Amino acid sequence: MSMLLVKSIAAGLAGTYAETHYGPNLGTTTLGLPRAFGATPLILTGMSFWTLLHGFFVVGRSRSKYMELAKKDGEKDVDERYGLPNLYAQGTSKHAKAYNCAQRSHQQIFETFPYFCIVSLLGAVHYPITSAVATLAYSVGRVQMSMGYANEEGDAGKRYSKPLARFMWYGVLMNIVVSAISCIS
Repeated sequence: MSMLLVKSIAAGLAGTYAETHYGPNLGTTTLGLPRAFGATPLILTGMSFWTLLHGFFVVGRSRSKYMELAKKDGEKDVDERYGLPNLYAQGTSKHAKAYNCAQRSHQQIFETFPYFCIVSLLGAVHYPITSAVATLAYSVGRVQMSMGYANEEGDAGKRYSKPLARFMWYGVLMNIVVSAISCIS
C-alpha cells in the first residue's frame, strides 16, 4: 500500500511538473479553461455510461443466472433471498457469494466515483493532460477490477486478477495529488 501511495504521488508530481514546463500551450476556451480540459469530462462521461451498462447487463444477468442455479441446487426461498428489492442475496451458498460479488463489482463504483469526478475536474482546470491520463488509468483499472470481481464465481480475493485492475488506485491517488496542486496553483 505504501508503494502505491509513493508511486501515485510521484506520478502526480511528475505529471504536473512536465505539463507545466514541457506541455503544449493549447490556449484557453471562452470560459477560461484550457482547451484540453474537455478530455477529462469526456472520459468521465464514458465511465458513467459503462457503469450504467455494467449494472444492467452484468449484475442483472448475474441475478437471473444465480437464482436459476440456486433453484436447480435445491436452495430454499430463492426468490425471497435473491429477488428484488434485495441489493445482495442472503445466505452463504456458492451461488449467493457469486451473485454478491457481481453486485459488489457494481456497488463499489459508487463508493469512489462521485468524489473521483470532483478531484478529476479540479485537477483538469490547471493540468488537463495529467488529469486526463490519471482519469484514463482509473477508468481502465475500474473496468478491469469490476470484471475480476464479477467473473470469479464468488471469490472476492480475485478482484485484482486482471492485469490492469490496480491502475484504478493509481488513477484515484494521482488525481488527488493533481487536484491539490491545481487548487494551490
